[in-house]
Amino acid sequence: MLNSFNSKIQSLMPILTPLCVVIGVIFHNIGSHLLFLVPFLFAFMTFTGSLSMRFSDVKVFKKHPGAILFVILFIHILMPVWAYFLSSIIFDDQLLVIGFVISVAVPTGVTSIIWISICRGNFPLGLSIILIDTLLAPFILPVILNSLVGEAVEIDAASIIVDLLWMIVLPSILGMVLNELRKGNLKEFGQMLAPFSKLSLFGIVIINSSAVAPFLTDITWELLGIIIFVFILAGSGYGMALILGHLIFRNTKTVTSLVFLGGMRNIAVGTIIAVTYFPAKVAMPVVFGMLFQQVLASLYAKVVNKYQVKYEV
Repeated sequence: MLNSFNSKIQSLMPILTPLCVVIGVIFHNIGSHLLFLVPFLFAFMTFTGSLSMRFSDVKVFKKHPGAILFVILFIHILMPVWAYFLSSIIFDDQLLVIGFVISVAVPTGVTSIIWISICRGNFPLGLSIILIDTLLAPFILPVILNSLVGEAVEIDAASIIVDLLWMIVLPSILGMVLNELRKGNLKEFGQMLAPFSKLSLFGIVIINSSAVAPFLTDITWELLGIIIFVFILAGSGYGMALILGHLIFRNTKTVTSLVFLGGMRNIAVGTIIAVTYFPAKVAMPVVFGMLFQQVLASLYAKVVNKYQVKYEV
């Protein structure tokens, strides 16, 4: 029953996620009082996702060091720099620039592994990159923000690191340790918790969306421009990963994995950072990223399928 419910939620995520943004904006007075719950919900999500991982997944690094380093550099250097310069040219607002940088600098999305599986990518490679990137994120993300936007806004790097450690790293390690102790037999238990993890994600989206409600009371050209730019920026992540992956690796399974790992982001952690450590306007580009991520993934799944037919040996 839970598996069926989880599958139903998964199939409806492109619809439910934007709907949660709308609910959060409408009931922003309630959501603003529930912000304290967000870190706990996220820690639960991270713990649940890590129950399917083992420390042996890191061994894939020996087989695919180039692909792993490519994703880390792509997510945490290329895309943030791309977002910074492009948004700086288009928007004369440093807070929005910070929001766009955060939206692409956060670690890759755990749900990317679902699309990798659907599109017949390299599953072990995807799993190992998610694990490695998740564990590195608390240390990489503050450095990126401080390097690109630290002069414009004072960044409390130490607090960000501490929050990310207990929301991401500690739950991940706990889940993997438990899975190791049970010799990998906790995967089914993780699948049982999966629907509750997705409900936690929806809760995070609803609560954090309340922070941007004041900016959505009037539909302005700036607001429309932000939404359009978020769509273009998010879409370019998938596209650039496909092009660069093809030029560098020439392996369709590897490239398929890189497309979704490079395009998807853990937007939930981005919204937490934006809402907690920056003015509310910074959260706008991050929250809007939730509107398109799953939709873009489904569109690029069709592109990847055509790519595989053309180049698969």
